[in-house]
Amino acid sequence: MTSSIPLAERMRPTTLEQYIGQTHLVGPEGVLRKLVASRNLSSFILWGPPGVGKTTLAQIMARSLERKFFTLSAINAGVKEVREVLEKAKSSRFFDSAPPVLFIDEIHRFNKAQQDSLLGAVEQGVVTLIGATTENPSFEVIRPLLSRCQVYILKPLAEDDLRALLDRVIKEDIYLKEREIRIEETGALFAFSGGDARKLLNIVDMLCGMAEEEAPIVINDETVRGALQQNVARYDKGGEEHYDVISAFIKSVRGSDPNAAIYYLARMLAGGEEPRFIARRLCILASEDIGLANPNALLLAEACFNTVHNIGMPEARITLAQATIYLATSPKSNSAYMAVNKALAQVEREGYRPVPLHLRNAPTPLMEKAGYGTGYKYAHDYPGHFVELEFMPEGLSGTRFWEPGENPAEEKLKARMEELWGGKY
Repeated sequence: MTSSIPLAERMRPTTLEQYIGQTHLVGPEGVLRKLVASRNLSSFILWGPPGVGKTTLAQIMARSLERKFFTLSAINAGVKEVREVLEKAKSSRFFDSAPPVLFIDEIHRFNKAQQDSLLGAVEQGVVTLIGATTENPSFEVIRPLLSRCQVYILKPLAEDDLRALLDRVIKEDIYLKEREIRIEETGALFAFSGGDARKLLNIVDMLCGMAEEEAPIVINDETVRGALQQNVARYDKGGEEHYDVISAFIKSVRGSDPNAAIYYLARMLAGGEEPRFIARRLCILASEDIGLANPNALLLAEACFNTVHNIGMPEARITLAQATIYLATSPKSNSAYMAVNKALAQVEREGYRPVPLHLRNAPTPLMEKAGYGTGYKYAHDYPGHFVELEFMPEGLSGTRFWEPGENPAEEKLKARMEELWGGKY
């Protein structure tokens, strides 16, 4: 006997106790579990790869707190639909009852106007917003809305989580618990699942559908690969695979191997990866791994991002390939990356040292009397537009955060700094 309802839907958890994974959020000390216990829910965004329980978690939170639950998908909802659901949410409240939950799936697909239409309702407490996204909210959610929401990161399910999920469905699903299921191997099952619970359940569902009614369902590497031989491509995106391939891509560009970089770029594009995600990674690479060795790399990467955003696929693949090859073949330096990390470590270690008085502005007579700005020398008034002056806070004079890289561009910068500052740095 089989069901027309997919296994993933039949086994959707309804309580935090049934929920598998994300223990950093829903475990005994998890922030979301504490929110449920306190019965105090504020707006937040769930960011993570597909199939890790974002929608399910939102439903559980609303159910646990006995809140009305409204949902929108950013794929097919416009400003009109947003306003309609906000009106329904407003009319559903009685007296001082807690605001209903508005869940927006793939909130990163909302444009600025659609996100703007949510601001007032969130700020006034008409709804508690829960957004779900597979993309970094810092890039895809407008700043005013992001400032009103906490962001919680969901991780791909670990192998122990996948095993627990598999055990649960075999024991608890109304149909599977009546079948004989032999688990001989789980390597291929977990690998193709890639940390995605939905994928794992879909594979199990597929194996069950392929087995004869009274025959045992055998789960091993061979049966899994056989079931997926026509569907392998759809398991290439998301979950662990997503992170593995982007990692290999970044390391190939950093390692100056344009051929490997292009291969991994093709893997991502063929798997349906969001082109803007790749373009953003190229912008980061241009600063983190090339930096001052070739400042034009950042300009090209930024131009690539804008072009990809404006023209989209399939033409964007050419721009991505051009930028990838340019960055991979460019000289490399991480001196800027290391410099800012050293400076941040200094600040975190000892806090904020006072800015020297001569570097402070003196917009009022009182500040001028206190010595603000006294002794400052305007560099452009001196030969070569340089005058030796102390810019570091007291106690940090001569501290070096930036160490020039070994490349022609930074050798010139190093020579200039030595000419200006002598042995100070």
